[in-house]
Amino acid sequence: MGGKRVVARIGLLRLLAFFVLLALAYGGTQYLLQFQIMPGIARSLRGFVALGADIVICVLCISLYALLVGWLERRDVIELHLKRGLPLLGIGLALAVGMFAIVYAVLFGVHAATWQGFGGTQWLLPMAAMAILSGVCEELLFRGGVYRITEDMFGTGAALLISGALFGLLHLGNPHASLLAGIAIAVEAGILLGAAYAATRNLWLAIGLHIGWNFAEGGIFGAAVSGGMGGRGLLNIPLHGPDWLTGGAFGPEASVVTLAVCTAAGLYFVWRTIRAGRWCRAGFRMMLD
Repeated sequence: MGGKRVVARIGLLRLLAFFVLLALAYGGTQYLLQFQIMPGIARSLRGFVALGADIVICVLCISLYALLVGWLERRDVIELHLKRGLPLLGIGLALAVGMFAIVYAVLFGVHAATWQGFGGTQWLLPMAAMAILSGVCEELLFRGGVYRITEDMFGTGAALLISGALFGLLHLGNPHASLLAGIAIAVEAGILLGAAYAATRNLWLAIGLHIGWNFAEGGIFGAAVSGGMGGRGLLNIPLHGPDWLTGGAFGPEASVVTLAVCTAAGLYFVWRTIRAGRWCRAGFRMMLD
């Protein structure tokens, strides 16, 4: 009994270390970039500066994650190996864009979306920068940190619930967020991204899904991204109808259509996890392969 308490205490300390330090690095560098650096940059250069700066921030956060793994867990960062990860990154990008296209196809089919031609390209760089930064850093934080460590302590099922709930809860602080939007994010993104990691034991698939989804949402289709940037995409397809169908001002992530599409994809990865024997029981630490 005492041994279990020690294991739980060590797991909790690891969880706090990963979450607090990665959150500070992610949030602190974003604050410096947005409020200290970008206001002094000419508007014509801001997209390029944001993209370059966000890539640097991602490298810094990956390095911090690797340092924490080496310091606290005494092992190599297998979950970020690029030889296997780069193909998974590409698969994640393509799958996310495809899923978002399905969401809009359904909305178009029920007359909740209207084709109004092409938009512009001026916001592609800022949207790409935002997608890369959030995709890399939030996956390190929530899947690499919260999900992975809670899975070590409580098993895969509990880890999906805990990491998804926390992910949805923190999105409640976004503009135009509602309880329904937070629940939708927790279910659709929490299950999909957590199970994508569980099925592969590599973070790059979840990172690709996250980047591809955000870029497709804001950069291609011009929708609001979790209540934030949107409305200036490559395509001009405005949404109209009840908020439960379109997601309202928060964006399509709060739509029941997105909830259905992403949850279905997430359950597929849950099935792949179970089939591959990678579903962990409570208290069982799984070796990464």
